[in-house]
Amino acid sequence: MAELNEEHIKIALSEITVPGDRGNIVQSGHLSGIAIKDGLVQISIETTPEKIEEMEEVRQLCEKKINEIPEVLNTTVVLTSERPPQASKASPPKDKPTKNLTLPGVESIIAVASGKGGVGKSTTSVNLSVAFSKLGKKVGLLDADIYGPSIPRMMGIKDKPQQTQNKQLLPPENFGIRCMSMGMLVAEEEPMIWRGPMVMGALQQMLSEVEWAPLDILVIDLPPGTGDAQLTLAQQTRISGAIIVSTPQDIALLDARKGLNMFRKVSVPILGIIENMSYFICDNCGTTHEIFNRDGALNTAKTENVDFLGAIPLDTKIRETSDNGQPIVISDPESSHANSYMEIAKKVINSLGET
Repeated sequence: MAELNEEHIKIALSEITVPGDRGNIVQSGHLSGIAIKDGLVQISIETTPEKIEEMEEVRQLCEKKINEIPEVLNTTVVLTSERPPQASKASPPKDKPTKNLTLPGVESIIAVASGKGGVGKSTTSVNLSVAFSKLGKKVGLLDADIYGPSIPRMMGIKDKPQQTQNKQLLPPENFGIRCMSMGMLVAEEEPMIWRGPMVMGALQQMLSEVEWAPLDILVIDLPPGTGDAQLTLAQQTRISGAIIVSTPQDIALLDARKGLNMFRKVSVPILGIIENMSYFICDNCGTTHEIFNRDGALNTAKTENVDFLGAIPLDTKIRETSDNGQPIVISDPESSHANSYMEIAKKVINSLGET
């Protein structure tokens, strides 16, 4: 067979009919999106709110049928509905979403989050993951930023995930850490132009259809902000705790508090706040410059009654080692910066034991 394309998917789906509609699912117009990346297939099926339950069976049939194509590594099919049903005034409130996604063999899941981009969250996730590993933990690292994946470069990984016999994905490793990222499946400069449901399908796939176990800690590097991806993961996944990363800058801390409150609303424990780019020490004169303000994250931690985990400076070495795929905890383990990450990792491990 030629390279996998949309036509192969449509041919497979042409055998599936939709209850109450004429023709197959392709002809009926329910098929609203197909994305194919290196054998991973994402499908979205449009339906209406009142037909969600009966369309679930169709969704499962589609997933099964596509997985039968030899070139397909894995498939995620999601149902989308444009308009939610109008709630009746007499209707009781809906229950909160249950945290039904568990990962067998993974003891703890840690979400590393930030209210806004550009605060060094991914650099923090990478160095903390390495620090956990150096402290004797079996560690995995999931890059949940579909639109801007950076973990493959920071972890120095160029390999693609392999497929196991049961069609699970085997995550590549470096520094003893299992890693998974959309950046391993697409070219580094290729944009991901996906709708929200397909993004959530990809995240679910990278969580539940990857051979993570056995792990002591799975670190999830969340995308910045408090959007659908962050909220859905927090609602549906049994996250052991969240770490908030922020600079000392007032505007960054304002967004950090939004992230903190989001986790509180979905009952995810807050493990603490890390102040990144806390200060800069001049190479020439040795003077300390607090470029983004002073003690902002420390004061926020006190106000919000959460732990302050530590401060990481703004330093060229941290940036260079991240860009080169050699995290500073690995490349310069005796440095003060590496020691700071190690101390934070110890605090987090202690907190996990208390939750």
